[in-house]
Amino acid sequence: MTRLGESVARASALLRADLSADSTVEELLKETGARRYLDLTDLTAKEQAELIAARTVEVLPGVEKLAERIEERRSAGEGLSIKLGIDPTAADVHLGHAVPMIILSRFQRMGHDVTLLIGDFTAKIGDPTGRTAERPPLTDEDIARNLAGYQEQVRPFFDFEKVSFRQNSEWLAPYTFPELLSLLAQVPVSQLLQREDFRTRLAQGSGLTMSELLYPIAQGLDSVALECDVELGGADQLLNLQMGRKLMELRGQRPQLVVTMPLIEGTDGSGAKMSKSKGNYIGLGAPADDVFGKIMSVPDRLVEPYLKAWTEWTDEEVALVGSRLADSSLHPMDLKKILAGEVVSALYGPQAAMAARAGFTAQFSKKSFADVGTLPVVDVAEHGTEPVTVVLSKVLEFTPSASAARRLAKQNALRLVVESDAGQETVVLSEAEAIRPLGEVLSEKLAALPGTTYLKAGRKLAQLQGR
Repeated sequence: MTRLGESVARASALLRADLSADSTVEELLKETGARRYLDLTDLTAKEQAELIAARTVEVLPGVEKLAERIEERRSAGEGLSIKLGIDPTAADVHLGHAVPMIILSRFQRMGHDVTLLIGDFTAKIGDPTGRTAERPPLTDEDIARNLAGYQEQVRPFFDFEKVSFRQNSEWLAPYTFPELLSLLAQVPVSQLLQREDFRTRLAQGSGLTMSELLYPIAQGLDSVALECDVELGGADQLLNLQMGRKLMELRGQRPQLVVTMPLIEGTDGSGAKMSKSKGNYIGLGAPADDVFGKIMSVPDRLVEPYLKAWTEWTDEEVALVGSRLADSSLHPMDLKKILAGEVVSALYGPQAAMAARAGFTAQFSKKSFADVGTLPVVDVAEHGTEPVTVVLSKVLEFTPSASAARRLAKQNALRLVVESDAGQETVVLSEAEAIRPLGEVLSEKLAALPGTTYLKAGRKLAQLQGR
């Protein structure tokens, strides 16, 4: 049995046990956490290719071709040459950025050679992928600062000591205009305009610069320069990655294989990609308690994709807990706590994960909200004329915007709770009610319910005073 197979056997036994028990969860986190450093070189070429493919969107031209390339290199006593391009455009990194690093780490632990390509030259052009307008270029100082922050924050998911760093300015800066013209003569404009974001902007009458059209060419030239076996990228980068294959062919090189990774949905459950601008992200530098709490606030349907994105669980283990959910032998809340623990453990270790778990349980599993520590208070006399969404976004700052508060209402995560000696009564607010004045909603929904009133938005809680 392989080392990974032995770990899966141990973890599977734990996953069949009582997953509400702290002792079981702690042992599980230690077992699965240790896999982040597990030597995977004893896997066959087919097993390696399948393990990579299980967490990706596409492997082109196919998983079988990846296995064949692995076996070919292994027969020659070598590993694959793997490339991931990093566009150092932001200093703050969130969990969505960790996804390619986790897959890259698996390649690394399988014995393959990894190159991180720093897009210092292309960052000055600005990658337009998924954007409705041209992105402003960065300076050398911006790039250096962002790269340092990126590396430090992603370090829990990747061993930077066993990687080669290259900068694409090495070959793109000296590239001559005659060389570029000769290359462009072989690339149809129609291929560049296949990009959905380009077509959308042109249809809307927005501008499209030549530098943006040339970005896929520049990224493809990175593949030519490095002659890698495999390039990783997000699913939205597929056309850029395929351009690398085309340019390699034009230069008489063996085309790279392409591995695309999923774009992770944000925590608000709206379907939008995790993004700082949308406020639906989990920062890699966030405190352990905040990370745990944000994971606990996500819709239940995100638990499985999050398990696949950020943990070292196999499909077999994900299926096992799925079957337990189906037969009601596992409560969804217990599984979500395990997921939250996995993420915190990756960032700060199992001990911090268990402490965050205990803190969450102490704060949010109380029978009475009065037992929870100091809560923010909203004076209904002062803010009753304001919409509930505005109270949440402007007064309490529970949500980054009123639209984010409305999304909570769509998910049935916006509630009024009245607590009395008889217990708790909960009223779920619809999206239509969420945009009405707080005072009106309270009068209509809670007129016959005496007691202390709370406003609950996801996992956040505030007391309403003076209704």
